[in-house]
Amino acid sequence: MIKIKLPDGSVREYEKGVSAMDVAKSISEGLARHVLAAEVNGVVWDLSRPINEDVDLKLLKWEDEGAKSTFWHSSAHLMAEALESLYPGVKLGIGPPIEKGFYYDIDLGDRQISDEDLPKLEAKMKELAKAKSEYVRKDISKADAVAYFTEKGDQYKLELLEGLKDGEITFYTQGNFTDLCRGPHIPDTGRIKALKLTSIAGAYWRGNEKNKMLTRIYGISFPAQKELDEYLLMLEEAKKRDHRKLGKELGLFAFSEKVGSGLPLWLPRGAMMRERLQQFLQKAQLDSGYVPVMTPHIGSKQLYVTSGHWEKYGEDSFRPITTPQEGEEFMLKPMNCPHHCEIYKSQPRSYKDLPVRFAEFGTVYRYEQSGELHGLTRVRGFTQDDAHLFCRPEQVKEEFMKVIDLVLYVLTSLDFPEFTAQVSLRDKENRAKYIGDEKNWELAEQAIIDAAEAKGLNYVIEYGEAAFYGPKLDFMVRDALGRSWQLGTIQVDYNLPERFELEYVDSDNTRKRPVMIHRAPFGSMERFIAVLLEHCGGELPLWLTPEQVKILPISDKYMDYCQEVQNKLKSAGIRSEIDDRAEKIGKKIRDTELKKVPYMLIIGEKEAEENKVSVRVHKEGDKGSVGIQEFIDEINAIVNKQMAGNTELIS
Repeated sequence: MIKIKLPDGSVREYEKGVSAMDVAKSISEGLARHVLAAEVNGVVWDLSRPINEDVDLKLLKWEDEGAKSTFWHSSAHLMAEALESLYPGVKLGIGPPIEKGFYYDIDLGDRQISDEDLPKLEAKMKELAKAKSEYVRKDISKADAVAYFTEKGDQYKLELLEGLKDGEITFYTQGNFTDLCRGPHIPDTGRIKALKLTSIAGAYWRGNEKNKMLTRIYGISFPAQKELDEYLLMLEEAKKRDHRKLGKELGLFAFSEKVGSGLPLWLPRGAMMRERLQQFLQKAQLDSGYVPVMTPHIGSKQLYVTSGHWEKYGEDSFRPITTPQEGEEFMLKPMNCPHHCEIYKSQPRSYKDLPVRFAEFGTVYRYEQSGELHGLTRVRGFTQDDAHLFCRPEQVKEEFMKVIDLVLYVLTSLDFPEFTAQVSLRDKENRAKYIGDEKNWELAEQAIIDAAEAKGLNYVIEYGEAAFYGPKLDFMVRDALGRSWQLGTIQVDYNLPERFELEYVDSDNTRKRPVMIHRAPFGSMERFIAVLLEHCGGELPLWLTPEQVKILPISDKYMDYCQEVQNKLKSAGIRSEIDDRAEKIGKKIRDTELKKVPYMLIIGEKEAEENKVSVRVHKEGDKGSVGIQEFIDEINAIVNKQMAGNTELIS
């Protein structure tokens, strides 16, 4: 007999070889109908896989992330089966689950597939799903796997097999389709009740632009039609909120092929908004003891060799810039941290000087492949709200907690109430992709966990998500549409101080290494603004919106009074514009509504005579006439409330 421990702490005994599905059935038939996969000692398994030793077991239903991932992975296999049925000879790349749904990369040779073909492919998938074919796992030798895909003529699977060895290769079969796959999968295709193929894109095989461009088909699936209907409604809302669409409508930013792909141009209104965001964080940083620094947009290649960035990210950087001097090479700055290390090193440091907190809105450059670029969320030049703290080991926890406070201040001030803190640690098995001493890694990882617990954060631990030089705490923010975004990040680093030989003189007159903390509450200005625009649908907080008030004269006769009103608003720090176009007032109001300007002031004969303004609020309509000072007081009260809500976090 073996012992199975369930999440509620209870322990049940079963015969060796029992499956998770058997356990589910022994609890209740209702549970067995809804369970999709199982977590065995923290690893997601097929429900049918035999368990031969004592384990901790969690049965996963649709609400669990592991179940969704398994469900969408199985849906990708279903799509591959449908593709082979409709397009004989199709070559298959990979078909993983993603955050929302799944995709499969395929090679159709000389054939093409377009959006018009997706309904036919969907119909075939639904037909195959109704067959309720079981997903069957089979261990297979490398020789037999190679023989299978050689006979099939699928070079992509053969390439994937090159990195595998006997004992770690499994096939999964459902219906007439067999795939090289680690799994896990749901019990059968019948669990897939609703699906939608959403788009087609190009993708280089294995993400390398030197390889062939494959066709990537995206889809989404659910265990009930109602959930698909709700998701499609959300997609329609997401289209309305697309930051690229809003950026154009609101006149915030633009792109130019002549300037270059992935290099945004900030228009006046967008630059004003961005500047206010920057000032907001700069003030909070100054209040928290940060000092500003500035670094150049390029640096010697050797700087990034020393830091380790060249070794780890050289392929993702722009090519080195050569100069007339033999052997001299520079790079467009991919990271700010090596520069800040050199600033720290520019003068002797004592233990009394620490912590030192350097802050910079530093623009960096990464060579993103053209197919990966997407509006402001994936660009080649972006500005990080970067800061690097250098402290003594005993100061790490306190400094980390203060940075958490700063991130929370940013998120609450910009109305992101829902988030999860993700503690990103090293991969449990593969340590080769990280640099630095094992002991320092353990200290850094524990410091992050201790700080998260001390602040009472709702956090999860993700292994394998650490930066190459240290663990981190990422804030996974949920927006108004329920989508998750990684925004603020904090990282503890014992390695760069070692690589750059940073020192301070301690109280016992010995030289010691400081610990480095990397932090960026926004992450990047570009990506944060994109997420913020989509979160609020372009209706920015009053303190941040570029244009708070639009003054609408009914006719040119009242322009002098409009100018007087604008001057008073300006003196009170309120941003406004006068719409002096020769248009009817109705059109001016409609146009201003489309621009999402929070307030309109209608100016006519009565307002000019009584020294008042007629107030109209975006989406709410007329609010009546008030005195100018009364209106100013109301606006400033709203702004002050928005800005002051959580200042105690950084006090």
